[in-house]
Amino acid sequence: MAGTLAATTLLMDFPERLAALRKERGLTQQALAERVGIHVSQVRRYEGGGAQPTLEVIRRLAVALSVSADQLVFDDGERGPAKDLRLHLEAVQHLDPDEQAAVRTMIEGVLLRHEAKRFAPAS
Repeated sequence: MAGTLAATTLLMDFPERLAALRKERGLTQQALAERVGIHVSQVRRYEGGGAQPTLEVIRRLAVALSVSADQLVFDDGERGPAKDLRLHLEAVQHLDPDEQAAVRTMIEGVLLRHEAKRFAPAS
């Protein structure tokens, strides 16, 4: 169920995403409000779309829900690479500089080839 719910959060706006993430973690609005240090009526307003949290509250919501602020605010399609690519890119950070340069060169080559195919005349 968690995977299905996580996948559906991709197509939601902030109020829906906040409610879905809260429910996915088994939290009531009251419990989330307590974790964040705000009144439950604020959580209701955020989830209902009647108010927008400050950056500080977004940060505390993200911590309380164990997600990044980007995951809370933006659709995954709006920001950054897909989850599986993100894991690979994070792993690249642990390579030595020469290996990182090789990976960068390979990625650039694939991207250039892709762009060339897009603009090549149809045969």
